[in-house]
Amino acid sequence: MSTVEAPLYPIAVLIDELKNDDIQLRLNSIRRLSTIARALGEERTRSELIPFLSENNDDDDEVLLAMAEELGVFIPYVGGVEHAHVLLTPLEILCTVEETCVRDKAVESLCKIGSQMRDNDLIEWFTPLVKRLTAGEWFTARVSACGLFHIAYPSAPETLKTELRSIYGQLCQDDMPMVRRSAASNLWKFAGTVESAHLKADIMQMFEDLTQDDQDTVRLLAVEGCAALGKLLEAQDCAARILPVIVNFSQDKSWRVRYMVANQLYELCEAVGPEPIRTDLLPAYVRLLRDNEAEVRIAAAGKVTKFCQILSPELAIQHILPCVKELSLDSSQHVRAALASVVMGMAPVLGKDATIEQLLPIFLSLLKDEFPDVRLNIISKLDQVNQVIGIDLLSQSLLPAIVELAEDRHWRVRLAIIEYIPLLANQLGVGFFDDKLGGLCMQWLQDKVYSIRDAAANNLKRLAEEFGPDWAMQHIIPQVLEIANDSHYLHRMTLLRAISLLGPVLGSEITCSKLLPVVVNASKDRVPNIKFNVAKVLQSLISVVDQSVVEKTIRPCLVELSEDPDVDVRYFAVQGLQSIDQVTMSS
Repeated sequence: MSTVEAPLYPIAVLIDELKNDDIQLRLNSIRRLSTIARALGEERTRSELIPFLSENNDDDDEVLLAMAEELGVFIPYVGGVEHAHVLLTPLEILCTVEETCVRDKAVESLCKIGSQMRDNDLIEWFTPLVKRLTAGEWFTARVSACGLFHIAYPSAPETLKTELRSIYGQLCQDDMPMVRRSAASNLWKFAGTVESAHLKADIMQMFEDLTQDDQDTVRLLAVEGCAALGKLLEAQDCAARILPVIVNFSQDKSWRVRYMVANQLYELCEAVGPEPIRTDLLPAYVRLLRDNEAEVRIAAAGKVTKFCQILSPELAIQHILPCVKELSLDSSQHVRAALASVVMGMAPVLGKDATIEQLLPIFLSLLKDEFPDVRLNIISKLDQVNQVIGIDLLSQSLLPAIVELAEDRHWRVRLAIIEYIPLLANQLGVGFFDDKLGGLCMQWLQDKVYSIRDAAANNLKRLAEEFGPDWAMQHIIPQVLEIANDSHYLHRMTLLRAISLLGPVLGSEITCSKLLPVVVNASKDRVPNIKFNVAKVLQSLISVVDQSVVEKTIRPCLVELSEDPDVDVRYFAVQGLQSIDQVTMSS
């Protein structure tokens, strides 16, 4: 190929691959658009590549999605922001396709490009594009247009702004529910760019129209933007215009709308001030906590602590606590799980007396729940209660239930308890810990589930760090080393794992006198898995013990293992010997 024709080669390859029957080749060529654009140069990218992409839009959705994404970052390849408008044509076409994810990505890319364009280019190129889409015969164009108004509006002159507000109002009343849905979900973005006077008049009128829509999917999207819209208004306007809508929606006939209200209610509280919360939003929230639809109760229960934080303790005790008691006995396990994930956070809000009197019975009830996720959610937040009521009360009231859960039939519950033990140990102190929980920690080392045994070994390491080597020497080491004689090889492997974790914490002296002899003895085990784990443990102990011990004890053991019949044992033994040689050379 001659040097004159060389620049044509990339575009020829692109055209060839874009028309290939193999979708993967077409995808690859689209993802290489930036490389091809660099090869062509800015001018030819504008005059050849972009028009080609505009014509080549009848393709598989996956290819179109990749194209929409690539074009969003294409400004540098067409000559910078002054030429950004050339990218609008292919993206405008992609905004009209049937596949939703392609349209969404095209709108996202248009927003990226529009936010970088100069004001006069927005007026000349971007705003006409928005108007063409809103006049589109097919609903897909109008759906896409709703997501572009917040980019076009700020730079428009006054007459054009009036026209854009009017067009958006028409989209809010479009015949197609899909268009009204898009208008509802994008309203808060558009509202953020509109001047205050028009916000109160035009935008709030659109909001009220959408909230009265006969389609529940439109109403719930209007609710979704409520909090964002409320924050744009002054507190008294929010209380007058948005609050009545939300209170009304908390009794909507569609459970989906009520569900969205339950999710949004807390965010709206920040916009309206304390008095409307007490008089309007609190009764609405209580209604949602007692809703007859489980999904609504789940959403409301998940916000119970956040809601209590903006109320006085007296109001929370009077209005919210009775609902919490009902929810803790709810027929839906998912409602109880949602409550359990947040209810512990109510303790700091309500204070010590109310926690002891009112919340502790609820915690106990949830700790004994038949559904494991409920128990898990309570266990993971115990520290929040301890901060309020103190360790003595916590141990008297909740510890028996925790000990019971340590032997729970669901291994994930046992795992959660293990992970909580070091924190509990820190709070209980060494004496209490030895009496109540010490035995459990040893018991878990011989659990039938690997994740529990591994977590138990990690747990011993964290306890040794918490209480110190002397405590570990007295309370952990003798019982751990007894496992060396266990008949089950998996338990003996757990012993090796525990030794590898405890060695660095306990230091050279205890490792040499107590742990290393057990490891060396295990190298003569009949099970290959034990032997190659011995090699791994010995390798991990090289940095813990003195060099003389490495040469006298660890190296001979690894040399012996390197001649083992089993290939894995030999491999790990050689790895260990190489580590010793590296340490020797570096010292």
